[in-house]
Amino acid sequence: MKSLLIVAMLSIPYSLLIAQSNMEKPRIIILTDIENEPDDAMSLVRFLTYSNQFDVEGLVATTSIHQQKEIATWRIIEIVEAYGKVRDNLEKHEQGYPTEPYLKSVIREGRADYGMNAVGKGMDSPGADLIIAAADKNDDRPLWVLAWGGPNCLAQALWKVRETRSSKELEKFVSRLRVYTISDQDDSGPWMRNNFKNLHYIVSPGFHRYGGYHHATWSGISGDFFHARCDGGNFEIVDNPWLDKHIRSKGPLGAQYPYMTYLMEGDSPSFMGLINNGLNDPDHPNWGGWGGRYELYQPRTEKWFLEPETRAIWTNVTDEVLGHDGRWHDTNHATIWRWREHFQNDFEARMDWTIRDFDEANHPPVAKLNHDQYLTVKAGDRVNLDATGSSDPDEDNLSYKWFYYGEPGTLALSTARTGSPLKIQDDDMAKAWFTAPQNTKLGTMHIILMLTDHGTPALTRYQRVIINVKE
Repeated sequence: MKSLLIVAMLSIPYSLLIAQSNMEKPRIIILTDIENEPDDAMSLVRFLTYSNQFDVEGLVATTSIHQQKEIATWRIIEIVEAYGKVRDNLEKHEQGYPTEPYLKSVIREGRADYGMNAVGKGMDSPGADLIIAAADKNDDRPLWVLAWGGPNCLAQALWKVRETRSSKELEKFVSRLRVYTISDQDDSGPWMRNNFKNLHYIVSPGFHRYGGYHHATWSGISGDFFHARCDGGNFEIVDNPWLDKHIRSKGPLGAQYPYMTYLMEGDSPSFMGLINNGLNDPDHPNWGGWGGRYELYQPRTEKWFLEPETRAIWTNVTDEVLGHDGRWHDTNHATIWRWREHFQNDFEARMDWTIRDFDEANHPPVAKLNHDQYLTVKAGDRVNLDATGSSDPDEDNLSYKWFYYGEPGTLALSTARTGSPLKIQDDDMAKAWFTAPQNTKLGTMHIILMLTDHGTPALTRYQRVIINVKE
């Protein structure tokens, strides 16, 4: 019976079978100083297992403060070729994976020079040209430029457009870009933020040599004992023994996943918040997701900054989370490590997809609300939550968990540690309910459904309910 169900599901269009939301495929260009240390290669392996969820428009080898005069295009090609050996197997599980020849066709190089030394007249590069061509496409979706290393290719693209186009054309070009940089890995990042005030920019500003990585949100992915030096996360599942067993041992792509030297995948948060899992929303970095949570403001100057920030950017904020150690933690790192079990299990499952048939692997459940995502209620009203339409493609049993995610909303309610939290009745059932708060500053509140299957590894998908509480 299960095999018949699998055959039937494979005949259903992919978009109907596993779509978690109406989220469009993000357009992505990656800038990477790959080979300066192992984490870029690690992140590229993970990224390729999710590449069916993105329109990958560029993989660009760049420099950084850690690798100032050379680039390593060969390493991108090596990993893409390993991906090519498993791409058809990935297609057995989800559709839409780009082919190896296509990915090779969008590999480019930046200039082999550091930062602003490669920006200005005569400094064009195939990487910068690719960014301009992609942003100029007749496509209403924003173009995400994810900087795992130095972003001077993007800086050169912006410099050239400013020099060769009208102010109105420049404004249109800038409006199409979304940038997420892994801190500042050269001096072109601060230059862009200061010169292009409307550029959508997610960053934890700062230089490694000044201690900036310690304070960066992205280091919460795995930097418990190195960069972030943070408590609360389960370090065992981001350490080499776990990675040996669950990632490196699995086929040609797993074999390309290097041994961790400093921390696992410091660059991965740049795309993890773009994965279509029902929780992430690329348009709202302040809502929180696998890539962390960020708010738009002008941060005060810190000693690890290269220079003062002169405008609002999307940057560090905190979540209060009960950690793996049984203690409460209120840090920006927690905005990522709070989801660690979920995104590591998900990666493990996708590595299984590279080597196993459909009926030998687990696939994520489909979380479905039986009401609108946006609700308006009055203070004191009963609010009913219903996800009875949720399902699992492998027919695994499902566990439900509804919780109040206090930080993204505007309603003033004490958190679980510091006061009386919101009490959700039947929070482990498909149907749950709570009483809308009274006698407090009213506004919006976010309720998250975590739907987890009982497969191996257990996989989680989400739905977010946003409730506007009025008098």
